[in-house]
Amino acid sequence: MSAPAPATPSGPADGPAADERLITRSPLKKLLGRPELGAVVGAVAVFLFFTFAADSFLQLSSLTTVLYAASTIGIMAVPVALLMIGGEFDLSTGVAVTSSALISSMFSYQMTANVWVGVGVSLLLTLAVGLFNGVLLTRTRLPSFIITLGTFLMLTGLNLGLTKLISGTVSTKSIADMEGFDSARAVFASTLTVGGVHIKITVLWWIALVAVATWILLRTRYGNWIFAAGGDADAARAVGVPVRATKIGLYLGVALGAWISGQHLLFSFDVVQSGEGVGNELIYIIAAVIGGCLITGGYGSAIGSAVGALIFGMTSKGIVYAEWNPDWFKFFLGAMLLLATLLNHWVRKRAEETA
Repeated sequence: MSAPAPATPSGPADGPAADERLITRSPLKKLLGRPELGAVVGAVAVFLFFTFAADSFLQLSSLTTVLYAASTIGIMAVPVALLMIGGEFDLSTGVAVTSSALISSMFSYQMTANVWVGVGVSLLLTLAVGLFNGVLLTRTRLPSFIITLGTFLMLTGLNLGLTKLISGTVSTKSIADMEGFDSARAVFASTLTVGGVHIKITVLWWIALVAVATWILLRTRYGNWIFAAGGDADAARAVGVPVRATKIGLYLGVALGAWISGQHLLFSFDVVQSGEGVGNELIYIIAAVIGGCLITGGYGSAIGSAVGALIFGMTSKGIVYAEWNPDWFKFFLGAMLLLATLLNHWVRKRAEETA
């Protein structure tokens, strides 16, 4: 038996005042405190539903297609989730992906340069868009909704106007025969064969981004700054958190995701339509919200955004495999958004009550 603790003036009633760092939380409380819990429950439900509703859903080829569909959303959902945890939005993400692809294609074609030169220029200009959003937000203190809505409209116009001005049509010219195209396609749009299963490389990009984002959120000082800035920016500023730099960094992260997705778009199809991407920004936000991110900021996870993207992939492809009318897809997506938001609200409330 261990020696009794030294006597103190306080009585038993003072027990709850003990150092809360020494309090051990039960596994159930830890589980209820995870922001992605609701998304995981939803993902299991969607998987089981389509397992019975669609005979071909469990085939390996079908599951890899689901993963591919999820990865194309998940690559952007990860940085969008971090931005939402930081308390901000970006409505320009969908068209930014298209802008990134258009820049790579048109710069390479017009300059007759190695494709990788266009890819590099695209990276710089896409990051410049993210920097513009972040600096304008922190300088003006205007709502991110207004700022990124303006960026969305400007990029939409630039995508169409510049493409028609340079190419003469609403799509880019083919760059498939240019130097560096094959190596760039291998990096951004190739297919890997593992044990006879064909997996798109975007799945690896997606997993890598989720891992890095999770490490940043849970293991670094910057992750603490993201949660603090999203929870209460003024209070975070008062205790020394560099809120301005944190939010600019988050917008740069979103721009990096847009660049990766844009290069995949280009090297998958060789040509890019200038009007693509409009509306995709809502899908990225939906994936993050389904994954447990709060609209108000300060709460969420990168893993949750991945689960949200997976639900999107299972639903979009499951409807096809079940041979249902795809016109109902948006209805199911909206219903999942509402249910996930309600479930996440309930989970968070229960977590606060049992903390």
